[in-house]
Amino acid sequence: MADRRELWLVVPRPVRRLPADLAATTLLTLLTLLAVFVPVINETPLRVLFGLGFVLFLPGYAFIAALFPEAGTAPVATETVDIEGATPESNDRPAPAPGTEAAADEPDTDPGGTDAGATPADRSGIDGIERVALSFGLSIAVVPLIGLVLNFTPWGIRLVPVVTAVAGFTLGCVAVAARRRWALPPDERFAVPYREWLATAESELFEPDDRTDAALNVVLAVSVLLAVGSVGYAVAVPPQGEQFSEFYLLTETPEGELVADDYPETMAVNDTAELIVGIGNNEYELTEYHVVVQLQEVETANNSTTVLERTEIDRFDATVEHNETHHERHTLRPTRSGENLRVQYLLFRDDVPAEPTSENAYRDLHLWITVE
Repeated sequence: MADRRELWLVVPRPVRRLPADLAATTLLTLLTLLAVFVPVINETPLRVLFGLGFVLFLPGYAFIAALFPEAGTAPVATETVDIEGATPESNDRPAPAPGTEAAADEPDTDPGGTDAGATPADRSGIDGIERVALSFGLSIAVVPLIGLVLNFTPWGIRLVPVVTAVAGFTLGCVAVAARRRWALPPDERFAVPYREWLATAESELFEPDDRTDAALNVVLAVSVLLAVGSVGYAVAVPPQGEQFSEFYLLTETPEGELVADDYPETMAVNDTAELIVGIGNNEYELTEYHVVVQLQEVETANNSTTVLERTEIDRFDATVEHNETHHERHTLRPTRSGENLRVQYLLFRDDVPAEPTSENAYRDLHLWITVE
C-alpha cells in the first residue's frame, strides 16, 4: 500500500487533482493516439474501437465539461397551494384578508406563483443524462468544423492533421474544464458518482436479498459477458466479403493519366504499344498472379469463337497484398501480321497450366488489332 501511495505522489499534482471523468477523457484520447499512430497497434481492431469514441463522444464531452463545470440540480418539491390560496394544512379555516394583521402574520405562500405543487430550483448546471446527450450532438458538430478549418490550411483533411487537431481540441477543453471546476466550491462541482455506482453494483451482485435475485444476477452477468464477447469477436474478426480479383487494361495519356481508352487498333509487325495491366487483389490473402499474353487468330461463327492459332508473346508474374492494386507496364509487340487478330491476356493464380487458355484461366481480357 505504501508503494502505491509513493508512486501516486510521483504523478504531478494537477494530474492527481484531475476529476475522474476528465482523467478518463484524457486517458482515452491518449490511447486513441496510440491506436492510430503506433505501427503494430494501428492494424488491430483497437483503432476502430477507440476511434469511434474519439470522434463521436470525447470532443463533445470535454466541451460540455468546459462550459458547465457546475453540478446540475433536480427540481425541488414545494408545498402545494390550492386554488383558494390556502395550504392543505389550513383548508379548515379561511385565508386572512389581505392588509390585516392576520395576513401579515401568515407565512408567504407566493400567491403569484404556480399552483401545481413543484417549483424548479435555480439551476446553473446540467445533470449527467443531459451531458451525455449533448456530448454526442456536439461531437458530431465539432469534428466536421475542425475538418472544415483544416481544409483551408496547408495540411488539408488527412489522418494525421485531423486526429491531432481533434485531440488538441479535446485536451484543451479538458484543461479549461478542470480549471473552472477547481475554482468552484467542492459542493458545487460536477462529479461522476462512480464510487456509488460500483458500491451499488457490488451490493446487487454479491449480496442479493434472496435466491431469485442471485439467479437473476448470474443471468445478467452471463448476458453481459456474452454481449461483450460477441461485439469483441465481431470487431476482431470481421466477416469477409466476396473474394475476387480485378483484371483490366489501361493506357496512359501524354499528361500521365491512366484511362480505359485509346487502345491500339492498327500496328505493324514488331511495332510496339505501351499498355498498363492492372491487377486488384480482394482475395483476403497475399496472392501470386501470373499473366500470359497470347496473339490469336480466331474464327467467329454462330455466336461462337474458335481459336485457329495461338502464339504466346509475353508472360510476367506479380505478387499482390490483399486490398492492394498492382500496375504492370507491358509493351505489346505483335510477331505476325493479320486482320482482326485477338490479343488475349490470361490471369492465373498460383500455377499456369501447360496449355493456358481462356477456359482454364482465372480471369481474361482481350483487344482486337490489325497487324500490317
